[in-house]
Amino acid sequence: MTIENIKKHIDNYQKEGLKLFVTSSFQTHSIPLLHILSKIDKSIPVMFINTGYLFPETLEFRDEIIDLFGLNLVNVTSSVPKIHQRDSNGNLLFTSDPDRCCAINKTQPMETILAEYDVWINGIRADQNANRKNMKIEQDGAFSCKRFHPVLDWNNKMIYDYAIKYNLPKHPLEEKGYLSIGCEPCTRKMDLSNDRSGRWFGLNKTECGLHTDLVSK
Repeated sequence: MTIENIKKHIDNYQKEGLKLFVTSSFQTHSIPLLHILSKIDKSIPVMFINTGYLFPETLEFRDEIIDLFGLNLVNVTSSVPKIHQRDSNGNLLFTSDPDRCCAINKTQPMETILAEYDVWINGIRADQNANRKNMKIEQDGAFSCKRFHPVLDWNNKMIYDYAIKYNLPKHPLEEKGYLSIGCEPCTRKMDLSNDRSGRWFGLNKTECGLHTDLVSK
């Protein structure tokens, strides 16, 4: 989707009186979409899901980008205290049940947001994994909130070229080999064959639930 078409979609949503928001993980590949949106409407809320397990570098980079682009940041957190995020043996859930950990810290906090808004803008791409390959530019989401994926048909080269053109900053951990950066306990340096191989290492898990559980079935 071209930048012009992204703007047309957002203009049309707003003309219909729909409430929009965007989510971002503030990884390097997330920044072009935020830059595009900053040129269209800086007031669109940027929902940042802070699990409490993120790298400090991610939080610093988030603040840098928000200040640089003048965006409207909204921090989203779980209502479940960390002391209650443990299994029957007392271990934190990310060590024994990462799906449950993701549900508590990512998908459940988003449910309240989805119930309050009409359109969820997010930066997933079809080339990232098999699940995302089957998604559409626009599709129904949970709680009757439409999902809008403006860069679904972009690839790594397009993201890179856009970042170079506008001299966009990179996440500080990228130079250390982290190209898919999530929560610190569940992120490792990447395998060069797969951008997302550093997430949930050793597990048959490629998604946190935002793009599986929060899609209309």
